[in-house]
Amino acid sequence: MKYAQRANVSPFFAMEVMKAANNLEAEGKTVYHMEVGQPATSAPSRVLQAAKDALDKKVIGYTEALGIPALRAAIAKHYGDMYDIDLDPGRVVVTTGSSAGFLISFLSLFNPSERVVLAEPGYPAYRNIMKSVDLEPVGIFCGPDTNFQPTPELIDKVAEPVHGLLVASPANPTGTMLTPTALENLVHYCDERDMHFISDEIYHGLTYTTEAVSALSYSDKSIIINSFSKYFSMTGWRLGWMVVPENLVSVVERLTQSLYISAPAVSQYAAIEAFNCKDELEVFKSNYEKNRSLLLEELPKLGLDKLAAADGAFYIYADISHLSTDSMDFCKRMLVECGVAATPGIDFDPVNGNKYIRLSFAGSYTVMQQAISALKSWLQ
Repeated sequence: MKYAQRANVSPFFAMEVMKAANNLEAEGKTVYHMEVGQPATSAPSRVLQAAKDALDKKVIGYTEALGIPALRAAIAKHYGDMYDIDLDPGRVVVTTGSSAGFLISFLSLFNPSERVVLAEPGYPAYRNIMKSVDLEPVGIFCGPDTNFQPTPELIDKVAEPVHGLLVASPANPTGTMLTPTALENLVHYCDERDMHFISDEIYHGLTYTTEAVSALSYSDKSIIINSFSKYFSMTGWRLGWMVVPENLVSVVERLTQSLYISAPAVSQYAAIEAFNCKDELEVFKSNYEKNRSLLLEELPKLGLDKLAAADGAFYIYADISHLSTDSMDFCKRMLVECGVAATPGIDFDPVNGNKYIRLSFAGSYTVMQQAISALKSWLQ
């Protein structure tokens, strides 16, 4: 059967590794899951109760395409509480996960064949979604010298035309962050050149060295993508949000109506309570901090001493070039021979990712300890 060329996107190797790991477990093998960015915790207890109450007391049907007003208001209040930003709830768009937010952003901002710059290494779905809507993702290699983050100087080296920039801080897979000054410089760089600036902020709340700053602090033109999946521990609820300029709201609303009508109703009613669960969420975060400290202390002892800063999120991006220049083969062998499931760097950087792997520390502390022990036996 013939299929559209735009559908010919690269596989998401993290999910491929998870599938292989699950198959090994089904055979009775022990696997230490460090391949996907999924919290080991459930949604907060008040969120679970709100979902039960919604099922018992509300009619679960379509909602407004932009999201239920109470949730949009709660998200807007969150920007005041966390960033001291006075945000109009009318600019908030509730989406079916952050993935829908990226799709809607790309469709509403860019015409076919336009070019969007993004850092490599970076989240692979950026490239794949762009390609599926006939955009050209322009990857720029960002290494340790820039903390794996883009700079105006790197973007200046990209051939014209450039129509947009997508950044993530904290980033996946590296966990690195832009300083407030660096973020402000990038936002102004784009505004001065009439380039769209898209800020992936889904790991905000999960920072360990400094607090994250929203791009909204520097420009109302910025498009913000966020999610309830990571800090709020609600991956399977498929709920995210966007903050868009006022003149883009009606465009986004029409796209949303046609693409998926509305985000899941139960998830929306439950998510209102997510912002009232900080005590529980901070306990989740403290577990990630403990895992992070363990890995940053133990991995260098195993010879994995070239690590990205891991300022936020829940990932360690490790240079394995002294052990292998084929990260896919390395991850396959590591899974089969010692049971540690990790993601090959080629998922995030098709050019230089063969020399890196990503380890997620979103799981339990016990799993992290067991994985370190297994790696120690295997590597030494």
